[in-house]
Amino acid sequence: MKQLDDQIRAQIFKALSDESRLAIIRTLYYSGKELSCGEVGEKCNIVKTTASYHFKTLREAGLTATRKDSRTKYVSLCEDTFQTYLPGFLETL
Repeated sequence: MKQLDDQIRAQIFKALSDESRLAIIRTLYYSGKELSCGEVGEKCNIVKTTASYHFKTLREAGLTATRKDSRTKYVSLCEDTFQTYLPGFLETL
């Protein structure tokens, strides 16, 4: 179990080691709600293809969740992951 937790932590830290991904997390946290991927990209000044890569990295680390409604994708924070592995982190943004 401890080895699995260490693997999860390593993936989380890797996902958070990029300024653009930190900006995405910050934007979602301060919005207090899910946002469309396009909205997040605009607010963080990230082009669509780059944003897609960052969303995938964050999702695979369990930090965000994505849902699709028609043609629009929405992204939200997985606050449980932050509370489990990085308690208090979101408040430091």
